[in-house]
Amino acid sequence: EAIRALYATGFFNDVQISSEGETVIVNVVERSAIASIDFSGLHEFEKDALLKALKSVGLSQGRYYDKSLVDRSEQELKRQYLTRGFYAAEIKTTVTPVDRNRVSILFSVTEGPSAKIRQVNFIGNKAFSTGTLRDEMQLSTPNWFSWYTKNDLYAKDKLTGDLEHVRSYYLNRGYLEFNIESTQVSLTPDKKEMYLTVTLHEGEPYTISSIKLAGNLLDRESELTRLVNLKPGERFSAEKLQAATKAVVDKLGEYGYAFATVNALPKIDQQHHTVDLTLQVDPSRRVYV
Repeated sequence: EAIRALYATGFFNDVQISSEGETVIVNVVERSAIASIDFSGLHEFEKDALLKALKSVGLSQGRYYDKSLVDRSEQELKRQYLTRGFYAAEIKTTVTPVDRNRVSILFSVTEGPSAKIRQVNFIGNKAFSTGTLRDEMQLSTPNWFSWYTKNDLYAKDKLTGDLEHVRSYYLNRGYLEFNIESTQVSLTPDKKEMYLTVTLHEGEPYTISSIKLAGNLLDRESELTRLVNLKPGERFSAEKLQAATKAVVDKLGEYGYAFATVNALPKIDQQHHTVDLTLQVDPSRRVYV
């Protein structure tokens, strides 16, 4: 149990327990401490950004050297490059002993080429053309201005933002049932080009059947209603709805209700593809200087 407990600390490479007469002797071999962590071949990332990423998996200067931890660190570095489209990136680790039972770790990075987007496809779109939806995205196939914008280089965070833009495009045109069902990223064997395929469900466009304000309206219903730029019979628009709630909140703020909230409560009729909107107003307390 003592040996097991000492190994569990992570401080030792070897633990042996022996006895001489009535004296128990514990012989340990300490693990080397990490004196420094460095990189070579970096172009896409700053050193501090990668050090922060390695710290998240437990590798940092001053910690004890652990081969399994270094292996996990290599995988984390590769993951960081994958998020920016560097699918051919390779990491080689060199561990060098230094004085006072310490080691220095060098990660040699061969970044390779970043995968360029060869094609962007949409499946399931009927109301809007693939070209229209592509225009809502930053990511694109190579063009004459790509050398500056870098929009032909795949990045996971860019794709996430682009999908939100496509979602907003549909929601602003009444498609309340819109949903992105899957996103597939395919890589060519040479890891230099990729194909993006987005499968979506459009649903049907919804029309506003009625819209009203509810809650504590402070006897200003007519004034607040005029701020709502949505009318029955119009196509639903998430953008207009957001503008309406903001306008009501701002107006209540003019009267001293700094913590006012407006929540949109939709009642959807899927059979007739209409939506009944109620804006629930809560002015909260008035604030005084």
